[in-house]
Amino acid sequence: MTTIANDILAAIGGVPQTASDVVVEAIDVRKSFGRLQVLKGVSLTVGRAEVVVMIGASGSGKTTFIRCINHLEKIQAGRISVNGHLIGYREANGRLIEDREPNIARQRREIGMVFQRFNLFPHLTALGNVIEAPIRVRGVPEREAIETGRALLARVGLSAKEEAYPAQLSGGQQQRVAIARALAMKPALMLFDEPTSALDPEMIGEVLEVMQELAREGMTMIVVTHEMGFAREVADRVVMMDEGVIIEEGTPEHFFTAPEQERTKAFLSKIL
Repeated sequence: MTTIANDILAAIGGVPQTASDVVVEAIDVRKSFGRLQVLKGVSLTVGRAEVVVMIGASGSGKTTFIRCINHLEKIQAGRISVNGHLIGYREANGRLIEDREPNIARQRREIGMVFQRFNLFPHLTALGNVIEAPIRVRGVPEREAIETGRALLARVGLSAKEEAYPAQLSGGQQQRVAIARALAMKPALMLFDEPTSALDPEMIGEVLEVMQELAREGMTMIVVTHEMGFAREVADRVVMMDEGVIIEEGTPEHFFTAPEQERTKAFLSKIL
């Protein structure tokens, strides 16, 4: 399988829920690429059914952070837990050691991810994309996977497109298939990496509508986006990142009407 295919399968998963109200706990997360320090000590807690929207300028570390949550990027320091389970590492003698790949794969099943560029398998139909991971990763019987896949495509408004290939779909339709694919593994957490940035303006609404419905249904979500309307209407909390750190967070009401940091004010003045 190609590297891209492995990356896609690694990022889609699902897991049983725990009794805890905390889904994500990131503590002092640090990440560098060579000499470039991208995350400089990021801490964030996300509760069950909470929608957190992360904003900030390009290069502020937003995408790197959510890729660290499912261990698509390895961290150099700190720790990240999802549903109380360490992601990517295990503790031994007071130290964190990178876990074995089979264990990491199981950990990732807690997390679904929707990429900026759809990343659908081009040789599979819409339905084929949705059922691939449940069958291959979770061992779901094909008939059951197809039934669930069809229900999920209906949920995102694409019942009529189940036999269409990605190249036959619009960008908005492809992104909705990607959302259905992630949901097929019944994740405890959904990560969205600027899911509308590659779409034509008229297609953005159809994807945001699906995300709004997920929020209403109680899905725990971390969304990296520049869609401030979505943040105002759907987010429980908005987080501002700048130069690898979180500089401000709060409710949409506070964030958009009375931000405290000058950097936040300057950023919002350019996009609102």
